[in-house]
Amino acid sequence: MDLNKVRKFCRVFRIIIGVVLIGIGAYTGIYWFYLGVIPLVAGITNFCPLCMITKKCDIN
Repeated sequence: MDLNKVRKFCRVFRIIIGVVLIGIGAYTGIYWFYLGVIPLVAGITNFCPLCMITKKCDIN
């Protein structure tokens, strides 16, 4: 399995999930959805704290 492809997919997926959660929060007014900033920033910066903890996304 090519980890570069997985990482590219994960990055795009995080950005999409972050934007969707922020959009739902803006539409409904429920502030908990603004936590979508976390996956959005993780996708934009290509840094995932969960991957660092679990060591699942490491490219060695």
